[in-house]
Amino acid sequence: MDMTARAISRILKVNHAGEFGAIRIYRAQLWVARLWHPDLVAFLCKTLDHELDHCRKFREAMPHRGTRPCAAMPAWGLGGYALGFVTAMMGANAVLVCTKAVEQTVHRHLEEQIHYLSGRDEPLRDMILAIQVEENAHLHHAVTNLQPSPFNTPLEAVIVAATEVVIRLSTQGAVSRMENDLRRTR
Repeated sequence: MDMTARAISRILKVNHAGEFGAIRIYRAQLWVARLWHPDLVAFLCKTLDHELDHCRKFREAMPHRGTRPCAAMPAWGLGGYALGFVTAMMGANAVLVCTKAVEQTVHRHLEEQIHYLSGRDEPLRDMILAIQVEENAHLHHAVTNLQPSPFNTPLEAVIVAATEVVIRLSTQGAVSRMENDLRRTR
């Protein structure tokens, strides 16, 4: 597999795993929100629907590009459920902090991927561009509705760091190699 095919495979693998984890975050948050944060239910339902669609699209794009799902999918699932449950139990604001942290991390990765895919895999680039619009809407909603709190910044930092660690561990360093591939082509 050449360098471009490997990088594209890594992009699909990490994006699919990320969406898989996001689905679990939002499912857990939705379960708690139905009990204690009913004002978040509509947002979480819509966001969950988007994440399910994104996950499906990335999975369907894999076979054509010789890619398989990440072997660490169970870890993404457990981690997603745990993060979603804990943040929802912390309150509605923590749910929005979680959304902001995850979506900002995703946005940075998607920007790099879109740049790399330009001229290499236009259909995948276009798919990611369309997905990015919805991911940015999730981020915008979270930022717009977030209430000031001294806990926001530390919670966000922990979630961003955990997200980055899970991304790297789940692809056994492939994300670092992918980022190096992306930098070399700029």
